[in-house]
Amino acid sequence: MKIAIIDYGAGNIKSIQFALNRLGFDGVLTNNPYEIRSADKVIFPGVGEASSAMKKLKSSGLDELIPTLTQPVLGICLGMQLMCNHTEEGDTKGLGIFDTNVVQFSNQVKVPHMGWNDIKTADEKQFFCRTSTGFVYFVHSFYAEICEETIATTHYLTDFSAALQKDNFYGVQFHPEKSGLVGEKLLQNFLNL
Repeated sequence: MKIAIIDYGAGNIKSIQFALNRLGFDGVLTNNPYEIRSADKVIFPGVGEASSAMKKLKSSGLDELIPTLTQPVLGICLGMQLMCNHTEEGDTKGLGIFDTNVVQFSNQVKVPHMGWNDIKTADEKQFFCRTSTGFVYFVHSFYAEICEETIATTHYLTDFSAALQKDNFYGVQFHPEKSGLVGEKLLQNFLNL
């Protein structure tokens, strides 16, 4: 199986590669449109700031490529947020794959939200719901609002989207590659799609 990890200078690349290796797979780090389009699965990672990340996507044309992909695509953390319509971080227009906006946690809670939370699934038929239940690891200051494409939620001050899905696009706010056996199972489910 060919797995492309999108390289745009804003990723937690090594931990994703190690997680894939533990499952018996290799991920190719690339920003080459042909390699991405021809991959069986695509992972869109992200750690960093939204507006600078979007500038990097635009400079390489990846902002136009990603929404046209037809194979399963998994956005992680900032990768998922950039797949939404808009994020308050840097007042950044997103890729518009998920019909929701990303907003900042208020100062009523400690920001960033960092640590382990359990997740509630919205629909038992989703690939995501076939994980074992348990806690997953979050570290973020912004969150995607709940919408029709929300397939799992969690709570920190308010309920928000822990996972989104539309057609072949999947997104998780947490880091499956850092979420132990539950995260490993989710990555395996994604690879099995």
